[in-house]
Amino acid sequence: MARTKDFDEKEVLNKAIAIFWYKGYNGTSMQDLVDGLGISRSSLYDTYGDKHTLYIKALESYKTEGALKVCAIANSPGPAKETFKKLLELAVGELLEDKKQKGCFMVNAEVENAPHDAEVSKMVCENDQQVEDAFYTVIKKGQESGEIKNSQDARALARFTFNTVKGIRVTAKSTTDQTVFDDIIKLTLAALD
Repeated sequence: MARTKDFDEKEVLNKAIAIFWYKGYNGTSMQDLVDGLGISRSSLYDTYGDKHTLYIKALESYKTEGALKVCAIANSPGPAKETFKKLLELAVGELLEDKKQKGCFMVNAEVENAPHDAEVSKMVCENDQQVEDAFYTVIKKGQESGEIKNSQDARALARFTFNTVKGIRVTAKSTTDQTVFDDIIKLTLAALD
């Protein structure tokens, strides 16, 4: 008979996200995880296998939650430029609320692990494509309504603006000056005129 777990797996996964996000994959030891998750080493291994498996599950959970937020905004009714502004403000708002200035967990994973971890690289690429597609949908809607200029390819604009968001996520690791991000948002939206 299988033993029931005496902990909430979702809660533990959220704690793992926080630890990996703050310390990075390589900076996180198994002891950090045992201490931070509040479960025994044997429970950690029995439930998640190893550190890498737990990291992948944490990254997948983060990716899923982020995608839900982006898609909810991208698919909301209203003018395309206002929707796009909300997407940019979502990225900035979450980053500026973080007092530890961790940046974006996905971007951190991309920089730290994607070059030498095929599983992380695949997940980052899937995430990037999903966000780019959401941006494309909003831009295309705006072009079709005449709200966004048609002189630029919608896919190219989606890639440009998503790359700008990635830059915002890195910049937030070193500054919390709202005016810096307001300027970036303003110029990014001007690219859609």
